[in-house]
Amino acid sequence: MNQQTENPIFIGAAWPYANSSLHLGHIAALLPADILARFYRLKGNPVLFVSGSDCHGTPITIEAEKQKIKPKEIAEKFHQQFKKNLCKELNFSYDLYTKTDSKFHQQEVQKIFLKLYKKKLIYKKAVELPYCECCKKFLPDRFIEGKCPICQSKDARGDQCDHCGSLLDPKELQDSRCKLCEAGPVWKKSTHFFLKLSHFKPALRKWIIAQKYWKKNAKEFTLNLLAKELKDRAITRDIEWGVKIPFKGYQDKRIYVWFEAVCGYLTASKKWAKIHNQSWKKFWQNKNAYHFYVHGKDNIIFHTIVWPSILMVLEKLHLPDQIVSSEYLNLEGKQFSKSRQWAVWLPDFLKKYPADSLRYYLTINAPESHDANFIWQDFFEKNNKELVGTLGNFIQRSLSLIKNNFNSQVPDYKDLSFADRTLLQNTKKIFQKIENLLQKNQFKKALREIFILSKEANQYIDFQAPWKKIKQGKLKEAKNCLYVCAQISANLAILISPFFPQATKKLEKIFNLKNQAWQFIELKSGSKINKLKPLFKKLEKI
Repeated sequence: MNQQTENPIFIGAAWPYANSSLHLGHIAALLPADILARFYRLKGNPVLFVSGSDCHGTPITIEAEKQKIKPKEIAEKFHQQFKKNLCKELNFSYDLYTKTDSKFHQQEVQKIFLKLYKKKLIYKKAVELPYCECCKKFLPDRFIEGKCPICQSKDARGDQCDHCGSLLDPKELQDSRCKLCEAGPVWKKSTHFFLKLSHFKPALRKWIIAQKYWKKNAKEFTLNLLAKELKDRAITRDIEWGVKIPFKGYQDKRIYVWFEAVCGYLTASKKWAKIHNQSWKKFWQNKNAYHFYVHGKDNIIFHTIVWPSILMVLEKLHLPDQIVSSEYLNLEGKQFSKSRQWAVWLPDFLKKYPADSLRYYLTINAPESHDANFIWQDFFEKNNKELVGTLGNFIQRSLSLIKNNFNSQVPDYKDLSFADRTLLQNTKKIFQKIENLLQKNQFKKALREIFILSKEANQYIDFQAPWKKIKQGKLKEAKNCLYVCAQISANLAILISPFFPQATKKLEKIFNLKNQAWQFIELKSGSKINKLKPLFKKLEKI
C-alpha cells in the first residue's frame, strides 16, 4: 500500500445520476476522491482522476416523463450543473469529467459489449418481465417498486433494494406496482442480453479474499453476497434512452446503466488520453499502477462484482486495489431523501456558504466507518471554532505580527529554544503521519492531525507572546518565535492542500509558493510575505 512516486495512480469517483441536483450526501461520498488525487499529485505520482454524469437509465426517463420533455434535456441540464458545482465551485480536480451520453463513451461501451458477447459471457434469453397495461410499457428497474423479499423494505426497486443493498429480480418483489400509475403489472415475454456473472464467482471470491485494503463494509458485504448464488443479470432494458445494442432487431432496447456506466471509468480514461495525447495503458495495463474507486455504500456491488467481472475479460486490465465506500450521511438524524424533499441541495448551499467550509465539515464529520449526521448547528460551530478560530486564527495572527513589526519579511533567528525546535520538529513529523493515514483512507484522522498542530501552534504563540517581547525590547526571542510561526504557516499551506484548495491558493500567494511537493519546506529569513487575506470566515445560518 506504500505507493512509490513512480506508481501511476488511477482514481475513479462514482458517476452521479443526472436526474436532479446533487445533495450533501453525494458530496460526502465523492469528496475522498479529490483529497486522494490532490495528495498523490503532491507526492509526485502520475494521477488520473476521472468521473462524469450518468445520463442514462430510468431515473432520468421518469423525470423526463414528469416534465414532458426529452430525457436528453434533463441529462444535459444536470450535467452542466454538476460540472459547475463539482469542478468550479467545490474545486474537484478531475483530469476529465465527462458524461455517458457522449458518442465516444457509447462507441467504447459497444466494443466492450461485443468482446464479452464473442467470449459467450453475454448471452440472449427470453424472460418474463413486468408490463403495465395502463401505461402500455415494460417496467424496467425504477419504473417498478414493491416490498423487498430480503429486508421487507416497502420501496425496493426492480433491480436493487437501497435499504439492504441486495440485487433483485423484478419477479422477487412483493406487492409490486408501476411507479408511474401505481397499477399492478402483468408479465410478458421479452428477449434480453445477460451478463454471465455466475461464471465469475470462483475468481471473484478468490480475488476478494486476497484484498487487504478495501473498506470493511465493501469486503464483508461482497463476500456475503458471494456466499449465496450469484445470478446472471440482464444488462439490457426495454427503453429507448441509453446506449444502443450493437445488433439489428433491438431498436426498442438499450444497454442498461449498471453495465455501461461502470465502463465509464475505462472510456473516460481513453477519452482523456485521446484529448491530451497520453497513454491510458500506463494506468490500466501496468502492474505497478494503483486503483482507487470512491463511492457510497449503495454502489458497492457495482464496483466489487460487476465492474471487476468485466475487467477480468478485457485486455488484462488492472483490477481495483482500494474500494473506498462511504457509509450514509444523514440530515439532522434522518436519511437524505429526494422524494420526501429532505435534503440540502448543493447549488443552494454553495450560494450561501464557502466550498472549503463544506469540504472541512464533510471530512471531519465523514461517514467513513458508520453513518454520520449533517447537523446545521454543529456545522456552524465547528467552522467558527476550528476552521476560523484555530487554523485561520494562528496563521492570521502570526503573519499580522510579522507584517506590523518586521516589514512583512520572515525574521532572522538565532539560538532557537527547546520549544522552538520542538514545534518545528513536530511539523516535520506530521507529513509522514498524515501520509500514513491517507494511504489507509482515514481522511478524518488525517485532517484532525492538522488541527492538533494548529492548536499546539496557538498555545506556543500564546505562551511566547512575541508582541510583549517586542515592547520589552527582547527582539531576539520575538524574532525566533515569529520565524517559527512563519515556517508553521507556510507548511500548513502544503498540509491543507488536499483538503482546502481555496485557502491553499491564498496561502500560496502570500508565501510565493509554486509547485510544492509533499514535504517540509523552510522559508528563508527575509522572505517577503505578501498581502494578507482571511483564509476562512465566520458563518451564521442565512
